[in-house]
Amino acid sequence: MSILVENVSKVYGKQFALKEVSFSIDPDEIVGFIGPNGAGKSTMMKIICGYLPPSEGKVKVKEIDVSENPLLVRKSIGYLPENNPLYLEMYVREYLEFVSGILKIENKSSRISEIITQTGLEAEKHKRIGTLSKGYKQRVGLAQALIHNPSVVILDEPTTGLDPNQILEIRNLISETGKGRTIMLSTHIMQEVEAICSRIIVINKGEIVANDRTGNLKIRSGGNFNTVSVEFSSEVDIEKLNKIAGVTKAARVNVNTYLLQSASTADIRGSVFQFAVDEGLTVLSLQKIEKSLEEVFHALTGNR
Repeated sequence: MSILVENVSKVYGKQFALKEVSFSIDPDEIVGFIGPNGAGKSTMMKIICGYLPPSEGKVKVKEIDVSENPLLVRKSIGYLPENNPLYLEMYVREYLEFVSGILKIENKSSRISEIITQTGLEAEKHKRIGTLSKGYKQRVGLAQALIHNPSVVILDEPTTGLDPNQILEIRNLISETGKGRTIMLSTHIMQEVEAICSRIIVINKGEIVANDRTGNLKIRSGGNFNTVSVEFSSEVDIEKLNKIAGVTKAARVNVNTYLLQSASTADIRGSVFQFAVDEGLTVLSLQKIEKSLEEVFHALTGNR
């Protein structure tokens, strides 16, 4: 197991930032760690990295207890905090040489060249960091997080403040560099979570409120019914649609388009096709409507 968190609490005065948080992340897994502002995401990540001690509980990274041996844990972790701390007056390669020296990396020069190529910084390596765009500054931040070839990578809001093109570039970079590594990713961009992460952990007010694979989370949060949208070649009597096996409610939403609701365990698409055949209708479109991840996120955190 790459990361193990057991009953971790963090208290500031009388206020809980985290309350009995427990979860685990397996090797080679990319997990989204999401929640509203102030939910405890950054606090949890800093505890995993050994920058903050927990008030209670235990954290292990690669079977090493973070509280007992934080320096050894940090050797296996690459960390990009939300506020990317760069030395803006340094040149890109100079900065990576500085980081490599601190980390005592062997074959420093070849490793720096390798990570510059891997993170797409070849054309920028002789520029001052302060002159780079936000997207390239994030690439430099990722380069320093990956330069010692860590097996666990913690990324806290890596695409904050980037434009859509930069977001896509950094997202692709994370996906590529994540191969063979465990990645814990905090972000507010739900499309990013769906595109990159195999599992999602949702935290709200310092407590874990969901921990499941993305598809399962959508199903579980979808309520006690499924909905399909169907467009026929001509208008259909609502009463006939209500009599289709498994349909609990039918409603017209457009000229020949209808929403059909069914119990959560029923897939009515086959019955809808059979109905169309029996009625001599052509089905122009038929799709199951799933909740968006944004809707699931709101359902889990919006009313708590």
